[in-house]
Amino acid sequence: MLAALVEEVGELARLLNALAGPKRPKAGEGVGDLALELADILFSVICIANYYGVDLDEAFRRVLEKYDRRDAGRWTPKRRGR
Repeated sequence: MLAALVEEVGELARLLNALAGPKRPKAGEGVGDLALELADILFSVICIANYYGVDLDEAFRRVLEKYDRRDAGRWTPKRRGR
């Protein structure tokens, strides 16, 4: 499982380098699909969470609360409905 996750993160790194980094694609070479690479990583993370019995919904709620507390004064809140 870890090897699959590392492989997918490597594919994302190559894609990001092609999109905005120093390793631009060669002429005629495709860039790839960012959404699919991110989804591959998400799938790998879900597999690991399922294997170890991790409740990702609860963990994600907790991490959002952590970032919300930590970054509360860092951003200007957007108004809803505008």
